[in-house]
Amino acid sequence: MKPLDFIVTARDLVHANNKGRTRETNIRRAVSTTYYALFHCLATSNANMLVGGPGAHRSQPAWRQAYRALQHGIARQRCEHQGIIIKFPDEIQDFAERFADMQKKRHRADYAPDATFFKSDVIQDITDAEDVIHCFNSVPARDRRAFAVYVLLPLRTD
Repeated sequence: MKPLDFIVTARDLVHANNKGRTRETNIRRAVSTTYYALFHCLATSNANMLVGGPGAHRSQPAWRQAYRALQHGIARQRCEHQGIIIKFPDEIQDFAERFADMQKKRHRADYAPDATFFKSDVIQDITDAEDVIHCFNSVPARDRRAFAVYVLLPLRTD
């Protein structure tokens, strides 16, 4: 899966009905899909940083395990931990903030039937997610590797 393909799908969802109002279900699915673009970006980066990226001589089962190790709730908590996030480059801080924000919006879109979403806000969220994905992927590997360790492994303070 390519994370930016989720961005394309989210845009398709919000622009699916050119003859009138976009269906609420499309708007909600676009919110959810935008979050999953960020989630799969992070999962891919984690696996690539810890096991090896495309073209590397890597174990596919190990890569898949690293990819699937990312847990939604733990990742959000780590992204919101300002005392540690501040130590990462700005691009990772921005990604972490967007990740946590979009996860909350995804929960509202998927589980709060009374939640309201405006098409213009969702379009902006899609654009912002695409921007932070590009910036995140441009961060040096050593910083993305450190972030992978941070979001995947238990924190030890001793």
